[in-house]
Amino acid sequence: MAKKGLSNRSKEGLSGGVNSRSTKKQIKHHIKSHKSTFAVYVILRILVVSAMLISFFQGNYENMFYCALSLVLFLIPTFVEKNLGIELPTALEITILLFIFCAVILGELENYYIKFPHWDTMLHTVNGFMCAAIGFALVDIFNRKRNFRYWNRNFKFELSPIFLTIFAFCFSMTIGVLWEFYEFGMDMIFLKDMQKDTVIHRISSVALDATNSNIPAIIDNIMEVYINGQELGLGGYLDIGLIDTMQDLFVNFIGAAAFSILGYFYFKTKGKRALAGKFIPTVKNIEGEFSTEKDFVSEVVTEDETIEGNKLPIEGDKSFIEKGKSSLVKGKSIEDID
Repeated sequence: MAKKGLSNRSKEGLSGGVNSRSTKKQIKHHIKSHKSTFAVYVILRILVVSAMLISFFQGNYENMFYCALSLVLFLIPTFVEKNLGIELPTALEITILLFIFCAVILGELENYYIKFPHWDTMLHTVNGFMCAAIGFALVDIFNRKRNFRYWNRNFKFELSPIFLTIFAFCFSMTIGVLWEFYEFGMDMIFLKDMQKDTVIHRISSVALDATNSNIPAIIDNIMEVYINGQELGLGGYLDIGLIDTMQDLFVNFIGAAAFSILGYFYFKTKGKRALAGKFIPTVKNIEGEFSTEKDFVSEVVTEDETIEGNKLPIEGDKSFIEKGKSSLVKGKSIEDID
């Protein structure tokens, strides 16, 4: 019995060693196949750790928190790829890492939001672009991940390129709106002023209409504002965040629309437009299903793939094809297939 128990422990140790070596091989393979991403990741981590050490010696614990937050956010692409079985293209992964660094480290620690007036505008534009790319991939993720369609293995979303484009665009805009909700909440609860104020020289408001007739009263050429008898010294009226919010949503719209157009022609031409494909995530082949970029594009239903209102079997949908073969053998037509 003792020998048997020793043998089992030996087997467990051997199995653990094999798994450890397998994991190391996977890590080495991932680094080798994503050299540029790994290089950017290492450089950014070194910069953030350096900034954290400087903040520590300066006693600036708020900046240390931002650095720690950045290090955690840097792990998101790796977490998504390892635990969700989703392959992030190199261009998208690098963009995500740079976006986090520019938003948190440069924006908050180095005050780029103040030093460069259009810094926030640039980030919101990139955000709209990236979220549209992710939106294009969501349909594919839902179709291929078993836990999203456990009730019916043959269930699939089938969208034409135009409807897939609309979905991706709306997904990106929804993320942009939710972010503005977050900024508004931080301003109202913690007074963080994330929705930056704008100095303007003209306002119109029905609240200033003495007749209560819902007619906006217009005040022009505002050069100064006094609060409790004290001059603000801004040279105009202070708009509290509305203009900043609308500008953010507008540039998010531009970024989302730009990638949506690229994505539409990418799927319309069956992947011939390579630029969009460099930003759209795909599902790894971890569940016995196809997961290449070509297969992803082939799943999008086009007008040419319909005959008299009946969709042809999508490439890779083996269960549908086999069902069709068996039905045709029995003398049934495609229309009879459930």
